[in-house]
Amino acid sequence: MFENFKVPAELVPSDPRFGSGPSLIPLNHLQSLIDLGPNLLGTSHRKAPIKNMVKECQEGLMSYFNVPSDYLVVMGNGGATYLFDALALGMVQKKITHFTCGEFSQKWFKSSKKVPWIQAEEVAAEYGTGINAKDCSDSDVIATTLNETSTGVEINDLPKVHDDALLMVDATSGAGQVPCDVSKTDVFYFSPQKVFASEGGLWVAIMSPKAVKRALEMNEDKTRYIPEIMNWKLAITNAEKNQTYNTPAIISIWLLKEQVNKMIKEGGYKAAQEYAQKKAKLVYGWGEEMSYLSCYIEQPEFRSTAVACINVDDKYNVEPLLKKLTSENIVHGIEAYRKLGKNQFRISLFHNVSFEDLEKLTKLLSAAIEAEM
Repeated sequence: MFENFKVPAELVPSDPRFGSGPSLIPLNHLQSLIDLGPNLLGTSHRKAPIKNMVKECQEGLMSYFNVPSDYLVVMGNGGATYLFDALALGMVQKKITHFTCGEFSQKWFKSSKKVPWIQAEEVAAEYGTGINAKDCSDSDVIATTLNETSTGVEINDLPKVHDDALLMVDATSGAGQVPCDVSKTDVFYFSPQKVFASEGGLWVAIMSPKAVKRALEMNEDKTRYIPEIMNWKLAITNAEKNQTYNTPAIISIWLLKEQVNKMIKEGGYKAAQEYAQKKAKLVYGWGEEMSYLSCYIEQPEFRSTAVACINVDDKYNVEPLLKKLTSENIVHGIEAYRKLGKNQFRISLFHNVSFEDLEKLTKLLSAAIEAEM
């Protein structure tokens, strides 16, 4: 199946990168880093060039998300998965309630559950359905995921939590274009290799004064086990000095800074959301229009504007098509999430993926399937 299909030249996207893993990185961002290389790469992370880069990144994110001035942008090495443990060990007092709807939101819950001296509760929605978090009076942390990368679900509401609780949001694959009032959260964190077009291995946490206070107080509890690498006091005090606690991944921070600046110049958060919604309307409309396709997320209000999952009729196994497109360097990364086991396309709508290329992609995929009818 699909072995004889030839992609029409007019349907070849200008860039093959549509994956929901690492994002489409503009190559000019790397070139700008090369131009500054001798004055940045390989220099001390405690000196002005690196501190100024971190400061620009912090200020850019504060401006982009319109965050209150008393919030703090903290960064370090390890990625969002690292934060699963760091948050459980360093900010959960007794109980955390997780609202889950897919592989990655459940992964965060499973990390919390492994800490023996806290209670971790899961409120789960079936894969393919959405769930909005609610306040839980007996929990001191409420945890939700802004955009579930594995299933293409995004939340559309944030709860107001009680005074003694923190609201934490894993925003990894949605931060930057999925709507969210960050000022209503206490810890809004992400790895920037998605919408913000950086590399993996970096985490960013935008923290409210309440979250900073909780982290510092818990750090003083000497009966509590917190690994030194997850010492929130050191991470926070370094952030206040425009530094990372550990030696930073300079390339990742540089790419994040460049992408934030790019998105601010293009109209900021509101414009990014509108562009994402335009692309989502195109892809989901295609999924609803074609008889051999359907939208995996049946509830329109929970359909992601960052990652779109489109089911394909089982008569047309798309695996050989995707292998063919990958080998010919025409389309990369639109396979279904591996553990989901669905015959579907999982298409990134991240900011740097153009509307025009998505139009070509949908027409290309339709042409391939219809050639097999």
